[in-house]
Amino acid sequence: MEVKEKCAVFGICSDEPVFDRIYYGLYAMQHRGQESAGIATYTDKINLHRDMGLVSEVFRGKYLDGNVGIGHVRYSTTGESEVENSQPILINYAKGSFAIAHNGNLVNSSELASIMERRGSVFITTTDTEIIAQLIAQEHLRTGNFIEGIKNAMNQFRGSYSLTILKNDQIIAVRDPWAFRPLVFGRSDDMFVVASESCALDAIGAELVRDVKGGEILVIGNGIKSYLTRKERVSHCMFEYVYFARPDSIIDGLSVYEMRKNLGEILYKKAPVDADMVTAVPDSGITAAIGYSIYHQ
Repeated sequence: MEVKEKCAVFGICSDEPVFDRIYYGLYAMQHRGQESAGIATYTDKINLHRDMGLVSEVFRGKYLDGNVGIGHVRYSTTGESEVENSQPILINYAKGSFAIAHNGNLVNSSELASIMERRGSVFITTTDTEIIAQLIAQEHLRTGNFIEGIKNAMNQFRGSYSLTILKNDQIIAVRDPWAFRPLVFGRSDDMFVVASESCALDAIGAELVRDVKGGEILVIGNGIKSYLTRKERVSHCMFEYVYFARPDSIIDGLSVYEMRKNLGEILYKKAPVDADMVTAVPDSGITAAIGYSIYHQ
């Protein structure tokens, strides 16, 4: 059975058009999702294109104008592998509109959906991303403030979520209080970037600044504002280091390459074999095999 618990989110705010940079950022994270891809940008409205397929296929001959935008590549976790479930998702409601992209999995999505349906909500997709988006919209309407709406919605979510949200000319990055899925923040002279992995920053010439903190809401637009909500016990997903992430990424301050190499060394200590050759299972196993072989020597 293939493990499908990963997606990638990306967001950028720049002085220049951002479509190409989103494209290359998503391309660098293609390993995190190969079922569908999407990009949303903002001019005087939200421009959105998404479809099934690889980044190179979905955006062939496409261009979206705008100096701010988000992107997504998907493996289906909650919801079927269908174009309706591809992301970013666009939400239109009484206070305007926003686009949202999500990496993670809510464990109480069915419970939240039932509550919201009894209130009159109608869902177009079968993803927990739409539940997140609609709940944020409802809380925005109730509180009158979009950030407060996000905070209130976060208090109702249970599970993992790293989000990029495009609201007017701002990017909003959100990481769950357990910091389960990765989310990094980077910058260069003319742009601010958030992404699931630092390899996406490298692809567009941005410098890694730090990880988005667990329970943090990072608002990027005319300057940067950070809001810290509740924080839980840190529960990073170990599979990011073992399998999901690219080896040249840095997640929560740790080099994925060094982590896998060290795991290979630990494996040799626990299960040594007198062998002439160590053969890796590509691709994620290569670095661990190197560590195993080095310690064997």
